[in-house]
Amino acid sequence: MGYLSETELRKMKFKSLGRDVKISDKASIYNAEMMDIGDFSRVDDFCILSGKVSLGRYCHVTPMCLIAGGVPGVELRDFCTLAYGVKIFAQSDDYSGETMVNSLVPREYKSEYFASVLVERQVIIGTNSVVFPGVTVAEGCAIGAMTLVTKSTEPWGIYVGSPARRMKARKQGLKELEHKFLQDAGT
Repeated sequence: MGYLSETELRKMKFKSLGRDVKISDKASIYNAEMMDIGDFSRVDDFCILSGKVSLGRYCHVTPMCLIAGGVPGVELRDFCTLAYGVKIFAQSDDYSGETMVNSLVPREYKSEYFASVLVERQVIIGTNSVVFPGVTVAEGCAIGAMTLVTKSTEPWGIYVGSPARRMKARKQGLKELEHKFLQDAGT
């Protein structure tokens, strides 16, 4: 996997760009001027990031993910991971049939829903999961593979299914590991 050089990243004119950021040369970045990318974060091959997107420190967006921040925005806080193929949307069309739903049609003919998405610290979202507009994935949650998240979650839960439902509590030992890691890394 090839990464963009520091010079190439700076030329993209991100709103803010942290230290030691790695973005694949095969990722597609739209509206970089609306994006904050935190220290030591990484975006892998074939990912698409568009609109208002904020990645905290040590976030990993693995191959083939989509973060569609649009105007409301998507924020991932520190130590979040999106597994292969995760999709996060901050806007959606009205599928009721009362309005049109085509990106090529002017807004006056459409009724879009816009709402920011927040993914709090230490969250992992499993392969091919989808997160809808207006959702907060609370701190420490683990979202299982192929889960459809349509409503906000409670902290430190393991969620699975379509729609997502809480299966059980997630262990919190990683909080101590995070503290030790940050001390050892000097960050």
